[in-house]
Amino acid sequence: MGRLDGKVALITGGARGMGKSHARHFVAEGARVVIGDVLDERGAAVADGLGPDSCRYVHHDVTSEDDWRAAIAVALEAFGRLDILVNNAGILQHGSVAEMPLEDFKRVLDVNLVGCWLGVKHAIAPMTAAGGGSIVNISSIEGFAGAAGLSAYSASKFGIRGVTRAAAQELGQFGIRVNSVHPGGVMTAMAVGAAQAFSDVDPAAFLKNLPIPRFAEPIEVSRLVAFLASDESSYSTGAEFVVDGGILSGPGY
Repeated sequence: MGRLDGKVALITGGARGMGKSHARHFVAEGARVVIGDVLDERGAAVADGLGPDSCRYVHHDVTSEDDWRAAIAVALEAFGRLDILVNNAGILQHGSVAEMPLEDFKRVLDVNLVGCWLGVKHAIAPMTAAGGGSIVNISSIEGFAGAAGLSAYSASKFGIRGVTRAAAQELGQFGIRVNSVHPGGVMTAMAVGAAQAFSDVDPAAFLKNLPIPRFAEPIEVSRLVAFLASDESSYSTGAEFVVDGGILSGPGY
């Protein structure tokens, strides 16, 4: 028996990185999954690898309400219900406040924060019809501690905390739980790109000072997300779960 047996999940940003890991782990735990992304070839390949009985892919721009309606329709048509939403899609734009164009700042907020809010909004009706559900919003340790050069990303991830808490207050009456997950450094293309942007930071020295002196593998985040998606976390809502190897436990945080 898997901890997600009988459940249907929609995972955004599922074509690569953590989203791909979440999709694979959810299927291994018994869920049927719809993954959405704008990277169509990669997303279709992930779904094909998991098989049509377990996974479907849909083109999904999380800033588009029409795409949200379409993605949820795929879940309902293919698998009959929606129990879980993982708001995983996100982008990172590096740049100082002085140098970042306004349109870049807005784009990060639109994808990371507005996209998350739209997901919560559109999941309410099908989850209520299913008798309840679990929404897991992927934030970041940047939602607790901002970094120079990441004002847009940090703002979006701080904002996800607010959406999560407010939604938990509103949706508990429908049996819908809402929690946020805050990863630290994870071995994904986005994380590697962010590290390269901070060329003055010595990765080896940085990691050496962590309680767990390495970056996380995506599956280590996926296991936490699956727990929050499952009935094992039935009394957790409006909460923030950190998976960062101890970064935020150190001095300065």
